[in-house]
Amino acid sequence: MKNIYLFFSLLVIAACISKKEITINNSLIDIITEDLEIEKEDNLYYMIKTVLLHKETEPLSLPIINLNSEERLKFSFDDLNSEIKNLFITIEHCKSDWTKSNLMQSEYINGFYKDEIIDYEYSFNTIQEYVHYQYFFPSENLKPQISGNFKLKIFDNYGDTLIIKKFMILENKINIDLNIKQGTLSQNRKIKHELDFTINHQNLTISDPFSQINVVIKQNNRDDNIINDLKPLYIRNNQLIYDYNEENNFFGNNEFRHFDIKSIRYHSDRIENIKFDSLEYNVYLFKDFKRTFNNYSIEPDLNGKFYIKSQEARNSDIEAEYVNITFKLNSNYIDYGDIYVVGELTNWQLKNDYKLKYNFKSKEYYTTVKIKQGYYNYHYAINDTSLSHFDISSIEGTHYQTRNSYQIYVYYKGNGDRYERLIGFTKALSKDLF
Repeated sequence: MKNIYLFFSLLVIAACISKKEITINNSLIDIITEDLEIEKEDNLYYMIKTVLLHKETEPLSLPIINLNSEERLKFSFDDLNSEIKNLFITIEHCKSDWTKSNLMQSEYINGFYKDEIIDYEYSFNTIQEYVHYQYFFPSENLKPQISGNFKLKIFDNYGDTLIIKKFMILENKINIDLNIKQGTLSQNRKIKHELDFTINHQNLTISDPFSQINVVIKQNNRDDNIINDLKPLYIRNNQLIYDYNEENNFFGNNEFRHFDIKSIRYHSDRIENIKFDSLEYNVYLFKDFKRTFNNYSIEPDLNGKFYIKSQEARNSDIEAEYVNITFKLNSNYIDYGDIYVVGELTNWQLKNDYKLKYNFKSKEYYTTVKIKQGYYNYHYAINDTSLSHFDISSIEGTHYQTRNSYQIYVYYKGNGDRYERLIGFTKALSKDLF
């Protein structure tokens, strides 16, 4: 009897152990899967940094090239999770407002619909390890066959999109005469820029410019304060004239702040301190102050851009170091919005990493972010929810003398066309307003 009881007891124990092992294994699988998803959502599995898209040999250029030309764009980024991954690239055609167009891929892609990114290198002699990826576009496998706005998309084996960057393909059919001046209205003369321009279209028949033409105006390539609802005030022969007094105005704001970390062996003019431990470099900028009511002061800048450079490196793409930069802004607490660091280094977006926290004891805003060695421009901005764009002038001030870069893009959709063509582009600096 004891033997029978012992036998059944062992069976029950064995069954329980087996079941428990299966449950544990299943739980482990669930945990691993869940962690993968969380890591992707938090961008930890892919720690993407320093996403750049520009003309092949011009690191400060806009990502715009001519249709069917020999020009190429260089797309690059770093993954601080230094494990090589299978990554793919594709393009998506968009309308002038950057929403997806109705075209099929076969209508705007010449070649394969996707291509694999196989050009990568490990970082060399850096504390922070990373993998540097790059891709030159158009390539033999992936080419655009029409003009317009495009989004370049990077995705992985799972089909998850990791990076989206905007670029433009131009088919130049018109000329644009642009005049940048002080605001015409008295309340704008000291603080705003006015952009008057004329579209000359001798080589293109435009039957209805009010519905067929769409103009987009940008300041320093920002997307948050674009002007895209202007219609020509006058139509004369083969000219469309845009000569407004208010609707074509931008706040001049101020020259950009900057810091130089091309070398971390010495302190440049904006660096207060550099500390190094065995794991990372920590760079502390001098405290910034609000410039709301300061007089205008000329200062060379890059109009919000940045470039990657390590003075001690032969190849900055893979030898530049990642460092922690601490920003500090002396200010009373602002209760109607959060403060962010903005510029091309944030892709002109309000990013959580660049959102400043407030120290009530020292009465200053601060944040620390990890970025790659180079030369950087930046502004501080308030996310005032009562405005359609983030507010820079309340911290930086605004002056008509400020030298900004302006871009005008002209799109055309003729009768029977299924997409908007980019038929004109010009850029200019507001540098002669003194």
